[in-house]
Amino acid sequence: MQVKDFTFKIPQENILYDELLLQLADKHGHGEVLRFWESSEIFIVLGMIGNEHEDIWLERTKEDNIPVLRRTSGGGTVVQGPGCLNYTLVLEKQRHLDLNDLRKSYSWISSRVIDALKECGVEAIFRPISDIALASGEKKISGTAQHRGKNFILHHGTILCDFNLNLIGRYLKMPKDIPDYRKNRPHEDFVTNIHVAPKPFKQALGNVFGLNTATVLQSPSPQEVLALRELLQKRQVVVGA
Repeated sequence: MQVKDFTFKIPQENILYDELLLQLADKHGHGEVLRFWESSEIFIVLGMIGNEHEDIWLERTKEDNIPVLRRTSGGGTVVQGPGCLNYTLVLEKQRHLDLNDLRKSYSWISSRVIDALKECGVEAIFRPISDIALASGEKKISGTAQHRGKNFILHHGTILCDFNLNLIGRYLKMPKDIPDYRKNRPHEDFVTNIHVAPKPFKQALGNVFGLNTATVLQSPSPQEVLALRELLQKRQVVVGA
């Protein structure tokens, strides 16, 4: 499994690069990947079937000039920006048989993320279908989503480390479908940051997957850069563009 730790300057590139990693693994045999990234720019990402009018206060995003993008994975709408650490896993189904079942795959991967958090001193729990919350108070600290290929899956998630939580309520409406454990709590009472620096968490997650995070790729390969440019031309990522 390769470990990659770099962030593109443009939000569209960060979203599409995850998609590209799945394509390269599923169609070209590039294998498994663990990637980390954190955007310096604030933007919003809809899931594959998310509705921007139902999920987002669009007048506020226009007022603040906040880009709204769409990814190919499922899951809910999220706000990205500084303090929101992203991890991306491209995993082979035949190497990890639990990945062949959608619900089991979320549980299997989340349990490993929870082990990494525990290594960092954070006690967390899995809350189906795709959330990770603090064990005490059940405040959400991570949401995840998947895009499933033929032989590999893309599983990516967020970890709220030092994020401006006020941005969530400013730009996102209350979702229609909410998990039971949320108990109708508004955004400001439902989500929280964990006080862990990104580096220890990255090391811990690498340890859980048996990886040496000292050997990390910090830039894309020339082949990936070319493929990403082609994908940017083919795929419309910006909503309303």
